[in-house]
Amino acid sequence: MDLISEVIRTVRVGAAHARLIRPDGPGVRFPEFDGSGFHILLHGVCWLVGDGDPVFLRPGDIVLTTSGGAHGLSETPCGLQDLPMVEMSDRPPPPGPTPFEFLCGSYRLEHSRTPQYLRTLPGLITVSPDQERHPETRSLISLLAAHVTAPRPGSNATLRALLDLVLVQVLRQWHEQNATPAWPEVSHPGLAAALREIHENPHRPWTVGRLSEVARMPRAAFSRHFTSAVGQPPMTYLTGWRLSRTAQLLRETDASLARIAPQVGYSTEFALSAAFRREYGVSPGRFRGGASGGSANGSTDA
Repeated sequence: MDLISEVIRTVRVGAAHARLIRPDGPGVRFPEFDGSGFHILLHGVCWLVGDGDPVFLRPGDIVLTTSGGAHGLSETPCGLQDLPMVEMSDRPPPPGPTPFEFLCGSYRLEHSRTPQYLRTLPGLITVSPDQERHPETRSLISLLAAHVTAPRPGSNATLRALLDLVLVQVLRQWHEQNATPAWPEVSHPGLAAALREIHENPHRPWTVGRLSEVARMPRAAFSRHFTSAVGQPPMTYLTGWRLSRTAQLLRETDASLARIAPQVGYSTEFALSAAFRREYGVSPGRFRGGASGGSANGSTDA
């Protein structure tokens, strides 16, 4: 099943941000945040600083922060705490000498959780795109740079599309370079079939028994293997997916909660509202009225 597409659909309920950054010192530090984002090095060279050893970056390299971990970009290898915190504003970066220049894009999940798929990956992923095999990546970077440096009418809509495409390209190429499938733990056909049913038909009255029938596995074995592969028991994952789908519908449509409830497997809007509040910490109405449009500036995310 195409879990990368499901990841993109989940993270894009967050607020979208993109910005050009030109440090006026030796580097910048990004704090931990709820969400996922990336940096694309445009000019100069630098080092990615995080929990592990510093990683040298060249123009064109892309860094993906899969689940919003603290990190930094530095002119020389150093400790993360040695770097100044990044400063964001609505104004474009001033001209002048800079050791390096990069694009920063992110989805900030104000009340959501980073998808389980991304949480299984390393916190910081670096990709050096193969321009011959993936010429479309260079085109995407050029489009995003033009969008950030000279925003035009419709920018909020196009920004989300560009962020989606960059994230897809980075995940695809990282898996290619590391010789791994999209999510090796769900290569089991029975588990993949059960996940597909959860994703495509969350409205059905699923139980562990019914999902095990889809997987053609004994109930106990299915529950054990599902939990080991996905990181959550079947019903916990089902609830999370239903509420994630609810968040998406709240942000991307004007459908009432009463209309959404049967689409995601809840008998009443009141039951859905209570479950949503437990998971996200806010009511569906407040979530819908939050930062749904996104912005190109003013975020400390990466």
